[in-house]
Amino acid sequence: MFETLSAHEKAKYSAAKSATELINSGMFVGLGTGSTAAWFVKCLGEMITNNKLDITAVATSESTKRLAEENGILVKELNEAGWLDITVDGADEFDSNFQLIKGGGGALLREKIVANASHKMIVIADHSKEVPHLGSFPLPVEVVKFGHSVTLQLIGKLIEKLGFEKCKLVVRQDEFGPAETDEGNFILDLHLNKIHDPHLLSY
Repeated sequence: MFETLSAHEKAKYSAAKSATELINSGMFVGLGTGSTAAWFVKCLGEMITNNKLDITAVATSESTKRLAEENGILVKELNEAGWLDITVDGADEFDSNFQLIKGGGGALLREKIVANASHKMIVIADHSKEVPHLGSFPLPVEVVKFGHSVTLQLIGKLIEKLGFEKCKLVVRQDEFGPAETDEGNFILDLHLNKIHDPHLLSY
């Protein structure tokens, strides 16, 4: 299978495969969302099929849950699983200081909850995700539907106060209109172009 993949997919697969070395039988594992995280799920599934691994997983999205179950991974809800040993997820971009943007896959809130309920959080990404500075990829923010347009305006004012100029803030769309997360929320994509101080935006 590996030989038939594109160079880009091979890089994702390699990153995901390397992360499986951190997983041992008996662990409770958080599964991220996105194309690289999907490879991690498939690699775990292969190990389980070959009787080389026995784990319990918590998925950060319904799509990841389906993929995990299709690959023979036992999936439980976070409330049932409790504290996790490790969570492995991807990133949309990262810089030389290993600061990163996540959430492009639309599972922002669940990813944060699962990561914070884990002893260890591992991010896997191939070289194509490395950037000189963060901001090329829109910064996603998950918001409740109620008053989301007002929330967008308030965030816009805050962004201006932080020194961002000519940035574009939009509600993410899909073929049916505003895209919804698994929690039924909307996603605001902040096109900031260049983020000089990621820590400032994190508060």
